[in-house]
Amino acid sequence: MRPRTIDELVGQQQLRAAGSPLRRLIEGDQSMSLLLWGPPGTGKTTIAAIVSQQTRRRFVEVSAVAAGVKEVRAAIDGARAELARGGQETVLFVDEVHRFTKAQQDALLPGVENRWVTLIAATTENPFFSVISPLLSRSLLLRLQSLTDEDVAEVIDQALVDERGLAGSTVLEDDARDHLVRLAGGDARRALTYLEAAAGAASSNGVATIDLATAETAVDQAAVRYDRQGDQHYDVISAFIKSIRGSDPDAALHYLARMIEAGEDPRFIARRLVVHASEDVGLADPTALQAAVAAAQAVQLIGMPEARINLAQATIHLAVAPKSNAVITAIDAALSDVRAGKIGQVPSHLRDAHYGGATDLGHGKGYAYPHDKPFGVAEQQYLPDVLADASYYRPTSLGAEAGVKERWERVRRIVRGG
Repeated sequence: MRPRTIDELVGQQQLRAAGSPLRRLIEGDQSMSLLLWGPPGTGKTTIAAIVSQQTRRRFVEVSAVAAGVKEVRAAIDGARAELARGGQETVLFVDEVHRFTKAQQDALLPGVENRWVTLIAATTENPFFSVISPLLSRSLLLRLQSLTDEDVAEVIDQALVDERGLAGSTVLEDDARDHLVRLAGGDARRALTYLEAAAGAASSNGVATIDLATAETAVDQAAVRYDRQGDQHYDVISAFIKSIRGSDPDAALHYLARMIEAGEDPRFIARRLVVHASEDVGLADPTALQAAVAAAQAVQLIGMPEARINLAQATIHLAVAPKSNAVITAIDAALSDVRAGKIGQVPSHLRDAHYGGATDLGHGKGYAYPHDKPFGVAEQQYLPDVLADASYYRPTSLGAEAGVKERWERVRRIVRGG
């Protein structure tokens, strides 16, 4: 039961507002191509249908999952022929346009440029990464937001009474309604699917009331909205790492659970933990890297679902550990100097002197063997002359690195002759 007008659309207030580009397109009957970007179930297909109905244009839908260049060209040729006969203009709706290859997206351009069609393309992915620039520049980009719980509840309430829905034949108890709203996760289409399943379950039981038990039976669990190849993949892993970095184990476990439930490759999660252990914990807790590597090995050794416990342990360990980014800062600073050409010659006393003739070249001459010195540290230059005063590793005073800092400051004074 899709809304038939823009005023019936639930949510997306920014698109429905007076004077908004979408409302001007509909009410002014303008010819303008749209690119709708937003999560599943937020109204992208519905908006395309509304534009078609309210502007009295033909509606032709092409799915990027099943269609190719041939189907796209056929749809555009059909729209062009309809115009030539003095017929209706055409709304060409392309669902999941991000799944089209560059060649397939190129096939849309003639229809858009010549206004043979009003293209409305929908995507759940960031169009700046997944849609070709010529198509982006010729389309008005509209961003759709996830529906709020109140929006989803309104969709459910409308479906209960609308003639195209349950037409008042079913009563939904409040706790069951709250359950469906929570499981929908801002997806109106999912909410209606769950409501239909719950109504069917109630009818099978010979009752007209959906209680919480019926709703729970009809809908075993929410399918986690997470695409391993898309934006949400990167959003969730980003939130996972940032939660660990921010020392919030509860948030980190939440995002870990989302990845596990969505079927993310546990080896990918383990690799991110190993990287994070050195990048954001480092020597503030030297055991963090050991824990992350052990979790990665456990994933390989025992697999899922048991390895979820090992991943959770490593996640908690890293989240509650003291934090230091001194390791990544140090290596990046050293790389920056090397890439800038600050290389210089290896000091002669550090050069390889094991082969014949090396001594004649002065290799190894003057090298001070640290184990022969007090405290096992010798005063001598290790860096090339051009970098003699460089300082890359700057330990923090956090966690175990505080002790490292104290020792390094003493050692540095000896090595550098300070």
